[in-house]
Amino acid sequence: MTTEQENVLLKERIAALENTVQSQQDLIRRIQQMLFGQKRERFEQPDNQLDLFAPVPEPVKEELEQQAAEQITVTYTRQKQAHPGRCEMPANLEVVETIIEPDCDTTDMVCIGEEVSDKLGYQPERFYIERTIRRKYAPKSGEGAFAIAPMPEQVIEKGIPTASLLTQILIDKYVDHQPLHRIRARFARSNIIIPESTMDGWVKTCLERLQILYDYCHGLLKAQTYLQVDETTIKVQDPKIKGDTFLGYYWAYHAPITQLVLFEYKPGRGGKHVWQTLSEFYGYLQTDGYAGYNQIAARSGIVHLACMAHIRRKFFDAQNNDKIRAQKALLYIQKLYAIESKATELHLTAEQRKELRLTEALPIINEMAKWIAAENKLVLPKSAIGKAFLYAIERWQEMSNYLLNGNLLLDNNLIENQIRPIALGRKNYLFAGSHEAAQRAAVIYTFMAQCKKANVNPNEWLAYVLTDLQTTKINQLEKLLPINFGK
Repeated sequence: MTTEQENVLLKERIAALENTVQSQQDLIRRIQQMLFGQKRERFEQPDNQLDLFAPVPEPVKEELEQQAAEQITVTYTRQKQAHPGRCEMPANLEVVETIIEPDCDTTDMVCIGEEVSDKLGYQPERFYIERTIRRKYAPKSGEGAFAIAPMPEQVIEKGIPTASLLTQILIDKYVDHQPLHRIRARFARSNIIIPESTMDGWVKTCLERLQILYDYCHGLLKAQTYLQVDETTIKVQDPKIKGDTFLGYYWAYHAPITQLVLFEYKPGRGGKHVWQTLSEFYGYLQTDGYAGYNQIAARSGIVHLACMAHIRRKFFDAQNNDKIRAQKALLYIQKLYAIESKATELHLTAEQRKELRLTEALPIINEMAKWIAAENKLVLPKSAIGKAFLYAIERWQEMSNYLLNGNLLLDNNLIENQIRPIALGRKNYLFAGSHEAAQRAAVIYTFMAQCKKANVNPNEWLAYVLTDLQTTKINQLEKLLPINFGK
């Protein structure tokens, strides 16, 4: 081996070590940020801002020293903020009046008015017995059949809970994320003792009743033209695994145009699962950068959209590695989001939004693409900024596809917002009792998310549906969806 070859190998070895060191340093910074830094990704334009750790220029240093030598008196004026006032109370609240008479003799006095003060009160959980009395009638002659009204529809056949009680249990568990043992303990404080198996059976029966409406939503999913997809984990107890839990996945589907939301449990994260659900879907599909979506995204009839928020996050994390390049990328992205905010503030239609994007956003995207391609050649591939550049380059066409239609969104944030309640629930109930229980939970998560999107009170909707679902014809299921509730 010649000296020249040895030098080449040495340079390659040094470059590889530099890449490794840079990668490890970036990892350390990210861990420190996760442990001690702010969790939000706020970025402000760095114009006229000094780097906290940059050396101070000499002219600035001299001026600061001169100011420090002088005696400076600073006067602070504390501005008194106006009191925001009382919160407005809902008009539909029950009013409980208490009349207080003076403690003196008012026999010879005339009431000339009254002073009224309203305060917000609260009554703890109130249980009551809902007694149904069906009167029976028989012919006076003693011949013929007697008459009695049929028993009203019951959610739990021959069970004691009403739809209102079942609704509260489901809301406590799947909206407020309370495990059933906490709910039972709360009931016990009111001397209502419900066995564990009984309450578990109530929840199971309710979710099984909602299955027919869930299947209807599953059918609607195939008819959508624009879907966002994301997934999140859920631990599941499995009898085949001793001493540990199975890691399953909730797949979340969101249609931004029709506001349809659907959760589905699958025992894995492979792309085959989303393929099974969307085998008949054609249209715009927006996802993050997970490779499991690539197979279905490549199918004919599907236009794949990437998520700008994920591209932005890579550059945000790269600020500690290469602040100048990372912040320039963030400025480009900030301009794109400013255009979206402008379109929203002007209440533009889909066609008008598309025209605005083509006029203002397209030149920014083209300029950013050229800049990324040029700068990518000047950075270490395994550095944080190098990884950010590569992540953006690999998804640039999919990211730019949002320009095709004014109804499309720049990022996948809406679907990530939908899966946040599941993450909160995981911290409380920790795991699902079985694969079947995990799928039943997906059913109620689906409708609670739809209630939130439609701004519908989930308590009212759930009590209504649990009561009326069994008597609703299949061709009228649409009217039971939260988006149609109260119409």
